Amino acid sequence: MFDVHIGRRSFLSAGLFAAGSKFAFGDIKDYTSTEGPAKSVIFIYLPGGAAAQESFDPKPNAPLEYRGGMKSIKTNVGGIELNEKLAQTAKVMDKLTIIRSMTHGEAAHERGTHNVFTGYKPSPALSYPSMGAVVTHEFGSRNNLPAYICIPNQPNEFAGTGYLSNSFGAFSVGSDPASDNFKVRDLTTDVGKERFARRQQTLELVNKRFLDISPDADNLKAMNSFYNKAYDLMSSASAQDAFKLDKESEEVRNKYGKNTAGARMLLARRLVEAGARFVTLTYGGWDMHNNISNSITSQMPAFDQGFATLISDLSDRGLLESTLVCVVSEFGRTPKINGTAGRDHWPRVFSSVLAGGGIKGGITYGTTDATASEPDENPVEIPHWAGTIYHQMGINPDKELMAPGDRPIEIVDFAKVIKDIIS
Repeated sequence: MFDVHIGRRSFLSAGLFAAGSKFAFGDIKDYTSTEGPAKSVIFIYLPGGAAAQESFDPKPNAPLEYRGGMKSIKTNVGGIELNEKLAQTAKVMDKLTIIRSMTHGEAAHERGTHNVFTGYKPSPALSYPSMGAVVTHEFGSRNNLPAYICIPNQPNEFAGTGYLSNSFGAFSVGSDPASDNFKVRDLTTDVGKERFARRQQTLELVNKRFLDISPDADNLKAMNSFYNKAYDLMSSASAQDAFKLDKESEEVRNKYGKNTAGARMLLARRLVEAGARFVTLTYGGWDMHNNISNSITSQMPAFDQGFATLISDLSDRGLLESTLVCVVSEFGRTPKINGTAGRDHWPRVFSSVLAGGGIKGGITYGTTDATASEPDENPVEIPHWAGTIYHQMGINPDKELMAPGDRPIEIVDFAKVIKDIIS
C-alpha cells in the first residue's frame, strides 16, 4: 500500500495544519534532509524505451504476436520469470524488486525521459531539476568527490539542474570507461603544485571582485563552485583513484565484462564506494521498432552480466544496503509485435528494477494484464516511484525548493512512498 504525502495545493485547499510543522499558508514547506538507508544511488538509464516483455515482465502464456519470439526463464525466486537473456540477473533475483506496473501518458522520448529524470511531467513554464541535482542540493559532496556524476556524460538536458543553480550540476566523466585510452575529463593537469595553487588564488580574487559587483550572478557562482570542486578532486589522490579501473583486478574486470556495460557499472561501484552520492550511467539503445529479438540478443547479455555482477559485488562488499540501484527506461513497448518484428512506443506500462538501499529483495510489485497492455494491480506513477527513491535517501519529496520568481515547488508533487517494497 501507499504512504500518502499530501501535495502543497491539496494541503492548502484542505486547510490542514500539522503539529510541529514549519509552514502555514504562503510559507515554504521546509524539511531537513537526513541521510536515509540509501547513502548513494546508482541510476542506470536504458535510453529509447526498453520492452518489459523482452526483459523484466515476459508473457510466456500470451499469444505469439504478443509474447514475441523469445523465451522466459526461472529465477532463484519461485514464481518469478525473466527474459532468457537475463540468465545472470535471474541468479540475483532474491536481491531485487521489479516494479512491473510503471505507467505514464507520455509517448514521446523527450517527454518520457523528462518524467524519469525529474519526477515531473514536462511544463513550458518551468524547468525542473533532475534527481541528481536535487540530491546535490540537499546533501552536497562527500570525500572530495562530486556528489552527482554522469557516466560517460550528462545524458540529456533533463539530467541537469532545472530551476536550481548550475552549481548543483553533474560532473561528467567525459569518455567511455571501456575505452583503452580512458581518461577522465578535467581530472589531469601538467601544471606543478605551486603554479596550480597560484592559479587557484588568482581565480578566487577575480571571482570575489565580480561577486562584490553582482552578488546574485548565478553563472559566476556556479563556475566558482565548479572550480572549487575540481580543485578538491585534483588535490585528493583517493578521490582520483575512484575513477581508475586499473586499480581493479583482472578477475573483477572480467566478471563485470570488459565492454561498455561492464566498465560503466564497475566505475559506478567504485564511485559510490568512494563517496559519490548519485551516479547516473546510460547503456545501449532500446528504441527497437524493428527485429526486437535480434536487438535484445545483441544488447542484453552485456547488461545482464554487468548488472548481476554489480548487485553481487555491492552485496559482497557490504554496500548494497547503503546503495540503491535503479534500472529504468523512459517508457515501454507496444503489447503486439508490429509488422517489422519490433515494438513501438507504449508509456502505459513498463518496468523498473530497484535493489538495495532499504528496498526489499525477491519480489515483484504491481502486475500487468495478460498482454502487457495495461497495469492490472498497483499501478505506479512516476511521482510515486521518484518519491520512494527520495524517501530512501532521506529526502522528503514533499519539501519545497524555491524556483525563480519566489515560487515554492515540491521536489515531487503529490508523491506517495511505496511502503510495500521497503524492508
